[in-house]
Amino acid sequence: MKEKKAIEVGAAEDFTVGQFRIVDVAGRQVGITRLKTGELRAVRNHCPHKGAPVCRGTIGGTWPPCEPGEMKYEREGEVLVCPWHGFEFDLITGVELYQSEPTKLLMYPVAEHDGRVLVTL
Repeated sequence: MKEKKAIEVGAAEDFTVGQFRIVDVAGRQVGITRLKTGELRAVRNHCPHKGAPVCRGTIGGTWPPCEPGEMKYEREGEVLVCPWHGFEFDLITGVELYQSEPTKLLMYPVAEHDGRVLVTL
């Protein structure tokens, strides 16, 4: 089995909260963002529904299903909204929200070491 290698993609300060920076990692487009907690997330820039560049979407929160008369906005900074069809994805797990048969984003391990960001495919 081939050993996986971490690939350096830039300086840690180049990856900001709530915005994707799209980088090329071994020929694949990967969007990397920092959550409010400081954790990094690396996502293949490919929507599992239609193949669109999902990392061009917005990062925000969501309006979850609730009782009539209630409206709650939750999870600010943890939800990626696809710019093509508005489907929402959890940036913690990659799973699509509020669907009976959810799809999942392809996410990669990402780490910060000595001020550099490393992604493993």
